[in-house]
Amino acid sequence: MFESAELGHKIDKATFREEVPKLRAALLDAQFDLRENGKFPVIILISGVDGAGKGETINVLYEWMDARYLSTLAFSAPSDEERERPYMWRYWRALPAKGRAGVFAGSWYSDPIRDHILGHLGKGDLDQRMDQINRFEAMLVNEGALVLKFWFHLSKEGQRTRLKAMEKDPRTAWRVTKDSWARLKTYDKLQEAAAHVLRMTNTPWAPWIVVEGTDDRYRSLTVGKVVLDALQKRLADPRDQNYPVAPPLAPKIDTLDVLTALDLTQKLEHKEYEAELAKWQGRLAELVREPEFGKRSLIIAFEGSDAAGKGGAIRRITAAMDARQYQIIPVAAPTEEERAQPYLWRFWRHMPRVGRVAIFDRTWYGRVLVERVEGFCGEADWLRAYTEINDFEHELKEAGAIVIKFWLQISDKEQLRRFKEREKISFKRFKITDEDWRNREKSGAYHTAVCDMIDRTSTGLSPWTLVEAEDKSFARVKILRTVCERLESALKAGKGGDSEREAGKSSARDAAKNSGKVAAKVAGKGPAKEKE
Repeated sequence: MFESAELGHKIDKATFREEVPKLRAALLDAQFDLRENGKFPVIILISGVDGAGKGETINVLYEWMDARYLSTLAFSAPSDEERERPYMWRYWRALPAKGRAGVFAGSWYSDPIRDHILGHLGKGDLDQRMDQINRFEAMLVNEGALVLKFWFHLSKEGQRTRLKAMEKDPRTAWRVTKDSWARLKTYDKLQEAAAHVLRMTNTPWAPWIVVEGTDDRYRSLTVGKVVLDALQKRLADPRDQNYPVAPPLAPKIDTLDVLTALDLTQKLEHKEYEAELAKWQGRLAELVREPEFGKRSLIIAFEGSDAAGKGGAIRRITAAMDARQYQIIPVAAPTEEERAQPYLWRFWRHMPRVGRVAIFDRTWYGRVLVERVEGFCGEADWLRAYTEINDFEHELKEAGAIVIKFWLQISDKEQLRRFKEREKISFKRFKITDEDWRNREKSGAYHTAVCDMIDRTSTGLSPWTLVEAEDKSFARVKILRTVCERLESALKAGKGGDSEREAGKSSARDAAKNSGKVAAKVAGKGPAKEKE
């Protein structure tokens, strides 16, 4: 969920100076129209890690907008009066009136997250509180409010660096307190709690917008443009304003994202590929035969660019397993029977029993990819699908399933080369269709959809693994290694060892030691020559 907020987004001074005057003028116009319209309030939540620029961003909004119609509500520990009231009482009192905007520095999320980190609020109680918040926000939106929720993110090292820089600067030193450094020690707990909270409350009517807090200019422009786009979209809608409208996703203000940040030049030489392939296939063969795997199931989900090599990667996985142990589920357009059911129904019926493996060639993410881009479902449908998918995968995880998700990425140039190659080779012609060529014309829309998908569904429980698939050998080995490491860490956790996240740190080292015994059996007398 935080991948795109650790890429190092930056905006240079020249671009910032050019963009800000236009943005400020547009924000003031939109704010004027909001006052004239007077039919809905704007509620802006500013949350995130210490040092990520929450206070600075609020100051920027006051600088860029008309402060007379903008209020800021800062919430710390509740007062005695507030403790004597229901928990949400102080937030109800602070809601802005129609025609005005209110910025919440700290919000109804702050106390539950803090209490959970300190051990005062159990996971069950935290989930119950989030359900209450979802209903509260749904009520606000149904009453006409435009709710914008920002989470400012920094990596752990980024937070430490920023706190040190702020402490050295006389203008910002007062912002850094003992509590700031104390909270740095609980960074990992905060990230785990925040990821869970954001997953549960990332609703279509009030989605979270995660912003990288490293660069002040990038952060300010991003927030300013999100606020502007949401206001303009809402004000331009001719319908009655007293109805729920989902705010837009974060606008793209630079060329850096989770896909463009990938290094597609990575390669494996043929000899190294053969050795690595045998090693990881051997390790996988051992893992799916361990007694502990009989208590778990494995779900491997493949998405990616057309011709990125999903089929080839799947064949290298299944080569290490007994055919009776796995099922490959190719996903195409839904049938009439499937259209008559909720869209997740057709995936639920393919969930494997314990000790078995299900490999999906295309997945439930079609709702937020092809259906979104091609207009096969409405905006409200694909926006709510992010939360529904996260809940679906969380339910699988709670039931003991191990969910591993891959996105395979290739360049447009390499995709074109593979398309032409498929047309020339008789046994590959079935792989290329008119639809594949049409999809290339919408590559920009698909790129945006993929980035949004990764941002909103890469959770701590079910993270995405992005695979640089320009070189098929590199991609296949990375996929096999990832499957082995994730599977091994999960099985170790099941035996009462460390958590899956911690156990995963040693999985690669252990796999290298133990895979040799079965590798020869899988590979035969010697490494088999790969054919495309």
